[in-house]
Amino acid sequence: MDIDLLAKMVKEVVMDHDVVTLPGVGSFVAELVPASFADRGYTIMPPYRRLYFSPKQGDDTLLASLYAQSNGISEADATRILTDFLAEMKEVLKVKKTIVFPGLGRLRATMENHFFFVADEDLDIYPSGFGLQPISLKTHEETKEEVAQAVASLAGLLEKTEPEPVQEPEPEPVAEPEPEPVAEPEPEPVAEPEPEPTPEPEPEKEPEKKEPEEEHVYNYQKKRSWKGFWVFLLIVVIIALTLAIALVAVGYFAPEWLDTFLYSPEEYQILHN
Repeated sequence: MDIDLLAKMVKEVVMDHDVVTLPGVGSFVAELVPASFADRGYTIMPPYRRLYFSPKQGDDTLLASLYAQSNGISEADATRILTDFLAEMKEVLKVKKTIVFPGLGRLRATMENHFFFVADEDLDIYPSGFGLQPISLKTHEETKEEVAQAVASLAGLLEKTEPEPVQEPEPEPVAEPEPEPVAEPEPEPVAEPEPEPTPEPEPEKEPEKKEPEEEHVYNYQKKRSWKGFWVFLLIVVIIALTLAIALVAVGYFAPEWLDTFLYSPEEYQILHN
C-alpha cells in the first residue's frame, strides 16, 4: 500500500459516506454546506460538501473492507496491512509536518502534533451538486460612458430647475435735515498755575550685578532630560521582558488558547474537535 492508493480509497468511500476512519490516526469527515451569498449579496453560491479531518476515530471498517475486496484477501489481513501503513504514516507526518493526499489535499501537523486537513480548491465530493453554478443577481453593469452621461444629464436638470435670483429695488436716498447753528459759549478766563519748586536730583544708584543663571538652568534641564530618557528606556525593557515571559508561560500552560491566535477559526475548530 502507498499514499496514492490510500487517497483513492478515501475519496471512493467518502462519496457515499460522511465519515471514513483511519485506524490509529483519526477520521475524514464530509459535511454538507448549504447555499450561501457572496460578492456582497449579489451572487448565490451552490451547496457543496466540505472535507475536513477530525482526531476522533469511529468504529467503521470501510477502508479495510474496500481493500480486502479489491485484493481478494480477508478483512483481518486487510485491517492489519492498513493499520501498519497508517502507523508508519503517522510517524512520518510528525517529522515532515505535511503529507499530500493526491486528489484530496494535504494532511498537516502543528508544532504540538495536532493533525488537520487542507482540501484542494477543486475537490468535488458532492455528486448531487453536479452542474450547479453560481448565480449572479447583477442584471446590468453600467459602463463609464453611461455613468458620465447620466451625471451630465442630472447636472443639466439641476441647472434648469434652479430659480433666478430676484433683484431687490435700491432704496431712494433720503435728504438729511441741515443742522441749526449752535451758539458757542464764551471761554472763561483760566487762572495761570503757580510754578512748582523743582526738586533736587537724587544721586544715581549703581545697578546691582546679577550672576549668570542661564548656564545653571541649561545644565539642569540637560541632566533632567537624560534622566527621563533612561527611565523611559528602562520601562520599555521591563515591559518587553514581561511580555516575553508571559508569552512563554501561555505557550507552556495554555497552548490551546495560544492556537486561537496562530490558526484560523476553522483550523482551530478542526484541531480541537
